[in-house]
Amino acid sequence: MIAGFVRVELASGGHRAPPVIENVNVAAFDAMLPPEEVKLRIPVSERAARTVVEGRRTVEAILDRTDPRLLVVVGPCSIHDPVAGLDYAHRLRALADELSDTLYLVMRVYFEKPRTSVGWEGLTNDPHMNDSFQVKEGMERARRFLLEVSDLGLPTGTEALDPISPHYRGDLVTWTAIGARTSESQTHRNLASGLSTPVGFKNGTDGEVDGAVNAILAAARPHAFLGINDQGRSAVIRTRGNRHGHLVLRGGGGRPNFDSVSVAIAEQALAKAGLPQTIVIDCSHANSWKKPELQPLVLRDVASQLRQGNRSIAGIMLESFLEQGSQPMSADPAQLRYGRSVTDPCLGWDETAAALREARSLLRGVVEERRRAADAPPSASPRAAAS
Repeated sequence: MIAGFVRVELASGGHRAPPVIENVNVAAFDAMLPPEEVKLRIPVSERAARTVVEGRRTVEAILDRTDPRLLVVVGPCSIHDPVAGLDYAHRLRALADELSDTLYLVMRVYFEKPRTSVGWEGLTNDPHMNDSFQVKEGMERARRFLLEVSDLGLPTGTEALDPISPHYRGDLVTWTAIGARTSESQTHRNLASGLSTPVGFKNGTDGEVDGAVNAILAAARPHAFLGINDQGRSAVIRTRGNRHGHLVLRGGGGRPNFDSVSVAIAEQALAKAGLPQTIVIDCSHANSWKKPELQPLVLRDVASQLRQGNRSIAGIMLESFLEQGSQPMSADPAQLRYGRSVTDPCLGWDETAAALREARSLLRGVVEERRRAADAPPSASPRAAAS
């Protein structure tokens, strides 16, 4: 009210208005519904909640080595067409059941895309893909898509890019990645420390792992930082720290880092920092020079390392969609080819299924051996044996 009286007085000419010093480059503030209201409009179903809880517990068990299976985060580089995305999810759900004794499949569901310079920023920011930036609609479409996938019994993994977005959809996510461009960001380290999911930190775009290792250390500790609460109000968020941070090797600096030597160097960096030697290999990006047809070769190499006794590799990532490759953005989204990526080129569905079936065949014996070892009773002590 007082502010209103001051504005009236200024308008009447009683005082000279001060120069504009705020929001000089801001064109508008578009109101967003608070997270609480969006969650009421698109509530979590009982089936979806069960998928999320069981998914997080399973991924944590894999990272802790109490579940011997290999975590597989697989799916499109980005979701631009929810219909095609859900088609993919139905196929992946069936494949997940088929391979579940050896591989634990989580669908990659990315709604936000970091851009090197400019480009489409993802379904949340620009759902119509025409620079109209209908963020409110994009946020609701993203949440609804996560709900539909979770209702299939399929857990989801996504990248945390915008620090506000997890308030709107984090309750439907099983696994989170912090990207190569943001692992060194204090904002994202703070955010990761409070996320309810395990978090994988990718090595930098130059291939160095130190930034990601430091991020794991930082996120494991409590933090306090500015954010919003479920009512959309500014709040100081105080976190407990996230103990399920881990390293994701995605290559960089013009070279891959999925090979056994690179993995050993990463293991040493984690050990030096006093962290568990827990690594996920991203078979895409610089590890395959963004050539989707090379991703199965990377996966085959990882399987070979596991068969030879590696215990640090807990999972892999694949970029995969219905059709192999990618396509340029179109002025008319209706002209886009169904099931083909508009961002990074992806492995096709048939090639994905074949690669994962091969991985299961190669690793089934390893997983069974580890399961037997975990179930075996402890050996008797020398004293007990002598008696």
